[in-house]
Amino acid sequence: MNNVYINLAELDLLRSEGEAYAAKLRSFGKQVTTKTYPRVPHLVQAMDGVLDTARQWIKDMCTYVAVEFGRHPADVQMDQLYPDGVEVGVPCIDGGQPWYRLNSPMVLGEAPLYRESDSTLHYVDCLQDPAELHILQLDSKTGDAVGKPLVHKLDDSVTVACFRENKPGYICAYFQGVAFLDEANGALEIVKEIIPTEDREIRRFNDGGVDCRGRFWLAEIDRKALSIGMNRQPADYGEPLGRLWRYDPDGSCHLMETGLVCGNGLAWSPHNKTMYLNDSAAGLIWAYDFDIPTGDISNKSLFVDRRQFGGEPDGMVCDVEGNLWIAMWGTYRVMCYDPQDKHLRDIKFTAKNQACTAWGGPNYDTLYIASATDKSANRKADDDGGHLFRYHVGVRGLPKYAFKG
Repeated sequence: MNNVYINLAELDLLRSEGEAYAAKLRSFGKQVTTKTYPRVPHLVQAMDGVLDTARQWIKDMCTYVAVEFGRHPADVQMDQLYPDGVEVGVPCIDGGQPWYRLNSPMVLGEAPLYRESDSTLHYVDCLQDPAELHILQLDSKTGDAVGKPLVHKLDDSVTVACFRENKPGYICAYFQGVAFLDEANGALEIVKEIIPTEDREIRRFNDGGVDCRGRFWLAEIDRKALSIGMNRQPADYGEPLGRLWRYDPDGSCHLMETGLVCGNGLAWSPHNKTMYLNDSAAGLIWAYDFDIPTGDISNKSLFVDRRQFGGEPDGMVCDVEGNLWIAMWGTYRVMCYDPQDKHLRDIKFTAKNQACTAWGGPNYDTLYIASATDKSANRKADDDGGHLFRYHVGVRGLPKYAFKG
């Protein structure tokens, strides 16, 4: 490649070395373009969430890569700039290969849920045809798998399930709304249809959770916006169709948020005064003030912005210290952020599409992660997607609440 593009930061102590490098390349006959960004420091490209200059830096790099490869800038994948989907300088732990390999890999593993009373791990393969509920027995002392999972075939896709308090089975989000799911046989009892059948082509339900007062939250996907791809919706697309709902134990249903591409990964802080919501296909994590008595949310703020680095924030859980552990789709990683939005560390596994996390194990300090089969054209032959992963974090996680209805 004869053309070289070099970005320089005016306040970088290494700027002169960059200029010297450009001059040296030119002496060898290379076509070198340099651009110096005024009044910014060394790590400006890692400050894209707060500085317009940093966003322009990334945009210029994308444009150069696009031109160099003969493509439109909008078609440049971020992994050409960030091959691992992660910014520079974040510690990375090797999480290794699957902890439990299924006989047949899941299409999309979701909703892992640990039950301490009988040491079982529950999860779904929501895009299998038909969708499946799996229940895997674990050793109560080691957390290791015991035998093969019990598998129930489902009448519709289920993407999230939570236990019911003092009642058998689960409350769940099925394709069109809220249902009770029978643990014994996988039967679905629809209790609230929210998306009408004629809208199945444009919306579906995805992730959710139960808050500390036992109310069930469930978030939608805008299927068309999701199919277009992360941050590729045209300017005239309008507000995405995805919505966030709250279903209360008294049977009432409340619209809580709109404008989502792919609602995902609901979690609450240890004091339950902050609620987090992922919009996966937008690359964003939002934080809200959460009112415990009423279940109202307010003061929406952007917590984490992944748009410049790639990776889609998927399933998410919180530990007792307030850190968020996020399955970051497309990056092979579970990423950890502290309550001040600092990216602390990553755990890297051998499957590109990490989908959803859950706490479990004897001390509730182990992450269990469901993954998905990589369906992309450039899938690696050794990708372990569709199996279950596990990592002993050593920090106790917050248990998931049960629905009080």
